[in-house]
Amino acid sequence: MDSAPSDHGAAAGVTGPPVVAKILIAGGFGVGKTTLVGAISEVRPLRTEELLTDMGIGVDDTSDVAGKATTTVAMDFGRITFPSGALLYLFGTPGQERFWFMWDELCFGALGAVVLADTRRLADCFASVDYFERRETPFVVAANYFDGSPRYDVAEIRDALDLDPDVPVLLCDARRRESVKDVLIATVTHSLTRGRFARTAHARR
Repeated sequence: MDSAPSDHGAAAGVTGPPVVAKILIAGGFGVGKTTLVGAISEVRPLRTEELLTDMGIGVDDTSDVAGKATTTVAMDFGRITFPSGALLYLFGTPGQERFWFMWDELCFGALGAVVLADTRRLADCFASVDYFERRETPFVVAANYFDGSPRYDVAEIRDALDLDPDVPVLLCDARRRESVKDVLIATVTHSLTRGRFARTAHARR
């Protein structure tokens, strides 16, 4: 999934409009969504971060992210351009419940999604899993391991989140480009496969 610097999103010899796909990066507060987008985007990510203030006391649970000083209030945005000219847009969703009204707008037209999970607080990603299941949006779960966090294998994470057998579960480090690349490859592959099965099932009705 290597990307190349783009010239208006088109590779040499490619004509016509580029193929564009949109992937959402979701998950709980402070799980690493902004870090993931920044690790892979070929352009400087668009970020809508604000400083955490006393107004968030009693609203935002920062017990497991004590060092976090900012929070995403709208979205993160990044872009990857492929040699073919295809574009992959990444939209990181806000993690706090009071900003969830943004999700419907961000999800519109999405090919699929990544639910980023923190193994110290897996329950924080239940809302994301439920959201994409209800919308029938293909998604993968990527467990982002922080230094000193509990280590679980894929089967344990799947059981803890009560995921359907076809939902891919991966282990990742949102700080590392190669690790993020593997997650996005799995997401696009799963989303295209699910989309193809869905169209086939619909045609048979």
